[in-house]
Amino acid sequence: QVQLVESGGGLVQAGGSLRLSCAASGRTFSSYVLGWFRQAPGKEREFVAAISYSSITTSYADSVKGRFTISRENAKNTVYLQMNSLKPEDTAVYYCAADLSSGWRLRNLAADFDSWGQGTQVTVSS
Repeated sequence: QVQLVESGGGLVQAGGSLRLSCAASGRTFSSYVLGWFRQAPGKEREFVAAISYSSITTSYADSVKGRFTISRENAKNTVYLQMNSLKPEDTAVYYCAADLSSGWRLRNLAADFDSWGQGTQVTVSS
């Protein structure tokens, strides 16, 4: 129902910054929650951040609070993840995801999200 394509990943030194982008298509004029997850080698996919359609409500995993900021531009059908003060433990494949049925709620379980991007690699060196 929604196609998502991430970009902006790469290699960065610890303490540096990256901004990830995710462009949505296929259901671009409907309201839905967008979020970011990440998965490191040998670990389960974990919630990073989510944002409501209006951008009024956001949620973050404790591990990224104060360092990451999620935002969206609905006119561009794009959600962003600004990542500052990056740490080696932030290294993972980052996935953009859409929750099409939560309404106003911000959920944080991967199983609740309906559409996923292909992922973009973020590597933080020491």
